Amino acid sequence: MTINTNNLVSITETNQNFSKIARLVDKTGTAIILKNNIPRYIILEYSQLKGEETAENDEVLDVARKYIKKHLAAFKELAK
Repeated sequence: MTINTNNLVSITETNQNFSKIARLVDKTGTAIILKNNIPRYIILEYSQLKGEETAENDEVLDVARKYIKKHLAAFKELAK
């Protein structure tokens, strides 16, 4: 993940003005919240989270397909 320094905000600023941080996320897609000058939290658009879930599901499907292909004979025998 590439971090845009314009997306870095302090936890104090986030507490005091969350609507400003929400607008930042609307504009850029993410905000990195710093606690004691260390990246601690990330806020991102929900649509980006759904995209991550889809990628993970695709990986699981790929593994499942390989497993089924490898053990197809056993699955056919079990299906009888």
